Amino acid sequence: MSTSSPQPESWISSFCSLLGHEYFAEVSEDFIEDDFNLTGLQSQVQMYKEALEMILDVEPEEDEEEEEDEEEEDEDDDALGEDKPVGYRRAGERRHMRIASDLSMIETSAETLYGLIHQRYITSRPGIQQMAEKYDLQHFGVCPRTLCNSCRVLPVGITDTPGIDTVKLYCPSCQDVYVPPNSRFQSVDGAYFGTTFGNLFFFTFPDLDVSARAEGLPAIEKARSPSTLSGLTAASSEQESLPPQPTTINGVPTANLAPGLGDGKIYEPKIYGFKVAEVSKGGPRMRWLRSKPNDINELDERRIHLGRYGPSNEDDSDDGAVFTKRKKAPIRRRKQVVDPNGMLVDTAGRMDTNGAGNGG
Repeated sequence: MSTSSPQPESWISSFCSLLGHEYFAEVSEDFIEDDFNLTGLQSQVQMYKEALEMILDVEPEEDEEEEEDEEEEDEDDDALGEDKPVGYRRAGERRHMRIASDLSMIETSAETLYGLIHQRYITSRPGIQQMAEKYDLQHFGVCPRTLCNSCRVLPVGITDTPGIDTVKLYCPSCQDVYVPPNSRFQSVDGAYFGTTFGNLFFFTFPDLDVSARAEGLPAIEKARSPSTLSGLTAASSEQESLPPQPTTINGVPTANLAPGLGDGKIYEPKIYGFKVAEVSKGGPRMRWLRSKPNDINELDERRIHLGRYGPSNEDDSDDGAVFTKRKKAPIRRRKQVVDPNGMLVDTAGRMDTNGAGNGG
């Protein structure tokens, strides 16, 4: 019986399996081998060629000049013989130290290069689909805000430039970002996820349910959850007086419009059961940042504008683009007069006859 030896783990799989790299998706080698996807990265990463070869598990090509230098160093060792100064290192030891130093630099550059490639990959079709599977399995965790009721979060960056800030977690329920609760993620660069991914993700999956998930809570906590309490108190009094609520606004389900904000989803400080006034010295401030109208119709600004001002002079095409009507410029004609000789002459002094030249 023939036993096949297991294939060695690729650099990409090894990198993504490291502790603290659980947020990363495994970028396909086909995406990396496409030069178009790597445009502009060569100027941002040191030792770009060597780092790319390490990511793709390509054996580096041996340089003829390095081979000649090694031969010269070996010849120098032979020439010195036993007369070597104190602290002298043989050529083999020097090469070993140089290779170890180069490998450390290449490894650092490979991590930076993979992170920048990852930023672009997760905005592509296969990359965003891979991140959607991780999001559905709750690999990124849940929102630490209590009133979001364990809503799933996404890793995002607040800048696209590496080395500025670490990765953050974006919650679609309260539309805010948070520091990852585990310290092992606080060393991951936020630029490896970028500022585009979070918003593009929910534009790509508009029907994705981002509402609070309380399936894992005990029954008593479900009964005390903010959504249940607000439904008991506000539904009977306010919902009856509201007009019919839309199910979608601009193609986005209204259930996904910041479900963690609004009445009943904002913490109210109290002292002995009495609410603390906003005008007091220690009262709550900036509550409007988490406010949300009870009537979702107020968020449909386009419909409100059309109802208030009527249709404008702009035509909406089928694909949603707006084109402004342009009026054609009037055709201007030069004035012509008749000179004493009976010839037609325009205002610029030119005759309207063949070969007549300028008047005067």
